[in-house]
Amino acid sequence: MAFATYPSLNRKTVFVTGGASGIGEQIVRAFAGQKAKVGFVDLDEPRSRSLVEELRGNGADIRCEICDLRDIQALRQAFSALADRLGPAVVLANNAARDDRHSWEDLTPEYYDERMATNLRHMFFAIQAVAPGMIAAGGGSIINIGSNSWWEAGGGFPAYATAKAAVHGLTRTMARDLGDHRIRVNTVVPGWIMTERQKELWATPEALERHRQRQCLPDLIDPVYVARMVVFLASDDAAMCTANNYMVEAGSI
Repeated sequence: MAFATYPSLNRKTVFVTGGASGIGEQIVRAFAGQKAKVGFVDLDEPRSRSLVEELRGNGADIRCEICDLRDIQALRQAFSALADRLGPAVVLANNAARDDRHSWEDLTPEYYDERMATNLRHMFFAIQAVAPGMIAAGGGSIINIGSNSWWEAGGGFPAYATAKAAVHGLTRTMARDLGDHRIRVNTVVPGWIMTERQKELWATPEALERHRQRQCLPDLIDPVYVARMVVFLASDDAAMCTANNYMVEAGSI
């Protein structure tokens, strides 16, 4: 399949959270393909280093920092290090999350707080870290990755679904707060995306067939399609797009 090239992204600095695998890896690859300067953070050092080595071998200007995003000071330091090497970000893809299953009966306050730290809290502090540089640059684009799990009333992970629902509130309020600086903030809403993790843990034949019946389109969704929506929203082609949801879920709501 042939995808679009966006000249407005050439040599722009892009930061991605959770960039070593899954949807995040495809986002990193997509921006590298646009000849952007890409910095990403992730906790998985072997996969991060491997991805950087591969893309550098293809001519990409790419850096990574190993970081546990639950540690906000570590996140700030990682972004500062990336900015020193690549320049301040004018695009942020707030991608990192984990949809671990958990039952409402056994959910503890400690685990609930950890799920918020893993799936929501770092998104705000990532925005806080990059926004001054975007203001100085005269604008920017922030893309938060949501989920259609709560739109579909999906069960089995109440803390995750709550965090992902809150992403939409974060997007809307920050779009208002940053809009005067020409900083756009949007949410990309994936459906059930066939990452390696999903295939290994939850994509049984029975579950896939049930899900196909919910979708309008018959095909399972590759993570590359989420990445393509992120790239579009980062580009000047989306200059008047902000405070909205952009669905990549094959019509499954």
